[in-house]
Amino acid sequence: MSSPPPRTPSRPSLRAHARRLPLAGVLRLGKPSDIWFKPATSVLVAMAIPHLTLLALGRLDLVMYTMAGSLCALYAHQLPYAARARALAWVVVGMAASVAVALTTAALAPGAVVLVAVGALLAAAQKALCDATRIGPPGHLILTFVSSASLFAPQHPGQVPGHLALTLGAGAVAWLVGMAPAPLRPHGPERRATARALRAAAAYADVVAADAGGSAADRARAAATDAVHAAWQSLHATRTDPTRAALHRLAARAEGTLAAPAAGDPARLRALAGALRGTGTVPGAGAAAPHPSLERAEAAEAALPLWRRLAPGSPLLPVALRTGVGCALAGYAALALGVGRPYWALVTAASLYQANVTLTWSRGVQRVVGNVVGVVAFAALVPLAHHGHAALIVCGLLCAFGAEALISRNYWLGCVCVTPMALLVTEFGRFQDPGALIADRVVDTLLGALLGLVAAVAVTNRRAADHIEHALAAAERARAHAERALSGPAPDLPRARRRLTASLVALRAAHDTAAGEWWQRELPARRVADAERAGHRTLAATVRGGPLPAEGARP
Repeated sequence: MSSPPPRTPSRPSLRAHARRLPLAGVLRLGKPSDIWFKPATSVLVAMAIPHLTLLALGRLDLVMYTMAGSLCALYAHQLPYAARARALAWVVVGMAASVAVALTTAALAPGAVVLVAVGALLAAAQKALCDATRIGPPGHLILTFVSSASLFAPQHPGQVPGHLALTLGAGAVAWLVGMAPAPLRPHGPERRATARALRAAAAYADVVAADAGGSAADRARAAATDAVHAAWQSLHATRTDPTRAALHRLAARAEGTLAAPAAGDPARLRALAGALRGTGTVPGAGAAAPHPSLERAEAAEAALPLWRRLAPGSPLLPVALRTGVGCALAGYAALALGVGRPYWALVTAASLYQANVTLTWSRGVQRVVGNVVGVVAFAALVPLAHHGHAALIVCGLLCAFGAEALISRNYWLGCVCVTPMALLVTEFGRFQDPGALIADRVVDTLLGALLGLVAAVAVTNRRAADHIEHALAAAERARAHAERALSGPAPDLPRARRRLTASLVALRAAHDTAAGEWWQRELPARRVADAERAGHRTLAATVRGGPLPAEGARP
């Protein structure tokens, strides 16, 4: 197979460029997630069971420890159930480990200075591990929220085992709640992932049919490639059965639309996606053969071991360092000002850190707006909550449900419910002066957001640009392997196609991450565009199983 002659990479400019931090669109509402009700309902049920149990026992002062386990129900809703069982178990273990470190430190630490230091270190470690394992939303934030609050809870060494047992017990309930839909919809996550791939492929076909061209077509193609890759990952995460084999054929149809979008039928693709709702029979999708099962060794190679993602030179490490520095600055500033709950400032700083400075800035604006509106909501809610402990529990549960129902539309909207929920948690031991709580929350929010952003700008991430070079090299290797597979044994082609698709998704993610850094050298945008174009041409050929299309042809 012939391939375009290799381009000699131009030496990247060493000149750094400051990028503008945007305000437009930061607070704009988007469409809700297609599964918003799943984490919202799960956390409601997982919190209600231990809350009501403690109410019956007259021990609502222990709610903080059971809530730590209950919040594990927010994780892994995108995963097939076999993979979800493992992921949720690890989340519960990670939560218990975080709480154990926090409670032990709280019992033994000589003062608040040590508590803030440990909180910042925990936040950095949680950020690094959640990013490296790709656990997905809500990432490290829930772990940091719980461990930071636990650090500042009065504690005696003898109480730690009992409080940790409450966390593990509530975590077990959260695991059961997360797995509860499995008997009713055993293929639900895979069906949803395949439906997303079909809808994204239909959107790309629409763009091509409209002859939009340029950046609109590139964005639609990248989104469709990402969705198709996610569908295959979901389908290969568990063993193949007749239903998954039918879903394989639908995913292959979406993949075929990427290869020939002009020949795609958007209406039919959307109809197939709609038919995947519920538990009915998976509709036929033509004669496309299902992909062979993902071998264990190949899965390990594709996912990369955890230690490689955290090895020296990883672009994740500067973001973890930002998290630690920002949390420490915010926590110590709150201590210096005499704020009653410095962990709120620490958690605010931890909540900001995204893949790059631009996204971190946007999250900071959203956090401040959401918290300010949230304290107003708390002021309106507190008279009802103070009617009694039962009313307090109901208000807290409604806030937890509302936060997960709204947060996928925009982070600030979710914070409007998260803020009163966090304030209500402090009331389970005893009712407090709402004015003092509101004042502390506003000060901690402003301190955490300001100093968190300072740390994000101060701790540069030059490795993000270096990561593009690694991603370019990986994409080139995957493309060369796919071109060899076109003339090799047929079983090799699907695996080569998966590897190439994954490399193109990783290349686009690496470029977008580096492009959002505030202070960054010139990026190889032209080389990335050329690599994507060549990769998609080869990908189209692997889908069709035929020769490479002519250079310049739209895949």
